[in-house]
Amino acid sequence: MEVNRTIEKEIGSYISTRLREYFGKGPSSVYVAIKLPYIAIQLRGFLAPTEKVLLRQEESRRVLKTRELLMKDLKTEISAELMRIGGFSTSEMYVDWNLEEKTGMLLVVLDNAAENTDRNWPKEVDESAFRLALEQIGNKTCKLPEDTEIFWLNHRIILLKHSGIFLNVEKELIKDGFSEELILAKRSVERTMHQQLIWKPVISRNVQDVFIDWNLEEDKGYIVLLLENEER
Repeated sequence: MEVNRTIEKEIGSYISTRLREYFGKGPSSVYVAIKLPYIAIQLRGFLAPTEKVLLRQEESRRVLKTRELLMKDLKTEISAELMRIGGFSTSEMYVDWNLEEKTGMLLVVLDNAAENTDRNWPKEVDESAFRLALEQIGNKTCKLPEDTEIFWLNHRIILLKHSGIFLNVEKELIKDGFSEELILAKRSVERTMHQQLIWKPVISRNVQDVFIDWNLEEDKGYIVLLLENEER
């Protein structure tokens, strides 16, 4: 199914307006990529004035916590609007922020949408080499996911779907109510690993930004790799 580009623009316009209403300042740009059953919504230039003050005071946790609470409320509205705009039924929604770069990513997983079986793996990219690079990262973070699916949403966005992620000790921390601390630490380590890896020999470009979020109850998660623009 080829999604009309007008739908992507309408979703982007809605997200920009709604975030401005919720946070007092909207992103400078919103980029939407749809490849069923996924909708990736990339935000740039997104940091409210009060958040800037908090970051100067090294209160990044407070910023993240506030955003988490606001997005928890906003997710329901976003799901309803996606249904209105394109008839999209939302199954799950994942969110991550890079406060230093003033960027963010909303990943929407659609319900009852046929998965695109054409993975559109670029001919110039060796899939085995790519998976080997992911394995190196997994080894450094102590555990390889039990399963990894890779989707190229477009020429700049690679989506990694992991399942069987957490160590037994991590599962116990989640069970005992330490999920917030675990997520903050795990996200920081994994983002650093992906950004430090020299991707250019593998996919001819480096990774510009990394976004990570999990479904703790189902022991699965998604990583979005945003690539640099192709050299001309």
